[in-house]
Amino acid sequence: MIRIFLILMLFGAPVAAQEYLVDRDAVLACFEATAGNPNPPGCIGAAAEMCMEQSDGGYATVGMASCVSAETEIWDELLNTVYGDLRADMGALDADAINSGQSRVEALRDAQRAWIAFRDADCAFNWAIFQEGTMRSLISTGCMLDMTSDRVLELHSHLEAPY
Repeated sequence: MIRIFLILMLFGAPVAAQEYLVDRDAVLACFEATAGNPNPPGCIGAAAEMCMEQSDGGYATVGMASCVSAETEIWDELLNTVYGDLRADMGALDADAINSGQSRVEALRDAQRAWIAFRDADCAFNWAIFQEGTMRSLISTGCMLDMTSDRVLELHSHLEAPY
């Protein structure tokens, strides 16, 4: 019985997954160069491209999608940071306003929740379009990267606006 269990464990053990790493500093440098720049460099996605070049299997479908997802995670962290900073700014404006009507913090929160729902639904739609092919993961992960990085830059532009 133990022998059967050991054989099953040996053959049933998952293969170690390839780890796809994105250069966090490259993404942060891209953000710094792009935020507020009227002629931004085309650096969004460049860290994912470097990941693909430097990883075994990086140009296979799984590798490409994993590298793009890894870059998206960093942009998502930036999104949370920028959102938090903007929320604090809007809160300060709300506190200073006299009879301002709608809360800026609540409006930002509602807009962000709606945007997240839209992004997720839109990228799911892109997945659904290509559901019979391997392109679906590349289209879907690319959608998440594009929409998330765009949102970071959009919210960041409000941080620099004179209110």
